[in-house]
Amino acid sequence: LVAEAKQEALNFFGNDEVYMEKFIVNPKHIEVQILGDSLGNVVHLFERECSVQRRHQKLIEECPSAFVTPELREKMTSAAVALAKRVGYRSGGTIEFLVDKERNFYFCEMNTRIQVENGVSARISKVRGEDVDIIAEQIRIGLGEPLGYTQDDVTFEGVGIEYRLIAEDPDNRFTPWVGRIDAFGWPSHPWLKMHTHVPTDEPYEIPTEFDPNLALAIIWGENLEQAKERGMQFLDELTLQGENQSGELKSNINFLRANTGRILRF
Repeated sequence: LVAEAKQEALNFFGNDEVYMEKFIVNPKHIEVQILGDSLGNVVHLFERECSVQRRHQKLIEECPSAFVTPELREKMTSAAVALAKRVGYRSGGTIEFLVDKERNFYFCEMNTRIQVENGVSARISKVRGEDVDIIAEQIRIGLGEPLGYTQDDVTFEGVGIEYRLIAEDPDNRFTPWVGRIDAFGWPSHPWLKMHTHVPTDEPYEIPTEFDPNLALAIIWGENLEQAKERGMQFLDELTLQGENQSGELKSNINFLRANTGRILRF
């Protein structure tokens, strides 16, 4: 295998050097949200767990992670902040880690942008007791403004869960579903925030040009159990109906229901 890899590297890149990575069995995927300004100030907004995925796309996010101990949180967030400072990073971004059963963590990658999961971090994070708008913070940083606060000013409150609602068939290798949505809606709750491009007052044709993501749902609870209960309530109350030539609309609602809380365990 090494010889094959070296030959392939030589063919494609003109360099046959290869390196070996440690294999981590059943890793946790945990990422740290950071903000850095032009003056070298960097803070973190704690961690998100995104271990429930398909095809490397995150389907459920939990913030903060119940798997992460206070000690691990301190080590991981400190490493993320140190990395961002070392490269002089200025903007919002996410530093991602893989974590093994013994809670050893390994750098995976950095996303030098705001990810769609920023909303669940914003939902729990506070600066001097006030809500954080990560998008607004990135704009301020881009205008050259300093953060104006330190890590000691940043706290979190409660637990957030984010669902990525997708028209696809989990029982058929998550095959995308294309057709007409006839009904889409949900009750209003103070602990629920929905981001969607799909209209709720008229039919909608899911296009074939894009991934069939329908919405992001962010649920907040005072603790993990309450957040999970509210997440299940949201999924039960959600209305999503439609059809195509092959039959009724397929979605990952049941998959999200079955996997709520599973990210806590190996």
